[in-house]
Amino acid sequence: MRDVMEKIGGTEHITRPEDYDLTSAHLVAMPSHRKVEDLTAKHREAAEFLKPARRKGTARLDDLQSLIDWGNRFKGPTSVLFAKPDLNAPTITCIADYHAEGPADQATATGDPTARHCHHRAIYSFPLSEEWKAWTGVSGKPLEKDDLGEFIEANAKDIMDPTAAILAAKESDKNQPWENRLIQTAQQIEGRYGQLTQLLQMSRQFQVYETSNLKVTSNRDTGESEIQFLNEHKGADGKPLQIPNLIIIAIPVFMGGAPYRMPVRFRYRKMGGAVRFILSIYNPEKAFEAAFKEAVEEATEKTELPTFKGTPES
Repeated sequence: MRDVMEKIGGTEHITRPEDYDLTSAHLVAMPSHRKVEDLTAKHREAAEFLKPARRKGTARLDDLQSLIDWGNRFKGPTSVLFAKPDLNAPTITCIADYHAEGPADQATATGDPTARHCHHRAIYSFPLSEEWKAWTGVSGKPLEKDDLGEFIEANAKDIMDPTAAILAAKESDKNQPWENRLIQTAQQIEGRYGQLTQLLQMSRQFQVYETSNLKVTSNRDTGESEIQFLNEHKGADGKPLQIPNLIIIAIPVFMGGAPYRMPVRFRYRKMGGAVRFILSIYNPEKAFEAAFKEAVEEATEKTELPTFKGTPES
């Protein structure tokens, strides 16, 4: 009887087969009521003790070249890039194990042969330059005279005096392309470019005096009259104010990137006895798009991977 019980209730050492398939379940029957135990998870854990069965994880890289190098190191036939042109948080994502090209296969019992886990990724988050954050942060906000002066003095290195061609306000084949572009912008919004010294002087000494004149207009056909008060802003010397309403800044969009020349609209508003100044970057999206496109094209060219604009599946 003893020998029979040992045979029935004894234990047997189970080893993982050398040719164990991680995609298959490994089941054993237990003596107690012939209970079936699933050892699949334990076998897979043992199989991955020394190395993982597949690559997964997300690398967060600090510059564009590192993303390019990472892509070239791990890319395969199905690898792709995703470029997200978010004005506040632009990114490029490389997915080494993206789904293979072709229609989805819903019929094959063992699964879609083109499907991948998409678990092996690298992300590069473009760091916006300090100059870009400073100017976009103040763009469109009313500033007091002292605040304007402090901002201009702190960021004077970004302000570019207009060239002779820009001051002449005439497009020419002899001009640089960016000069003609800035001239076109000034013509479109009836702007006049100013210099850094003019801005600094205005921020320190600017005063506005307002005079009102009465204008009466009569319609002789109907007999109706229209009365208007014409307000004219003058300087301390009594002369009408003639101030520039555009300046030029040259700043990089991304940290370490090339500077982009952009016009900034300069306006003021008289609010009672106080004056508020407003600096507004003219069409900053255009500079952002140009800088982002240049970076994406570089990554696409150097990795030779297909690129999609947007966000990959989560």
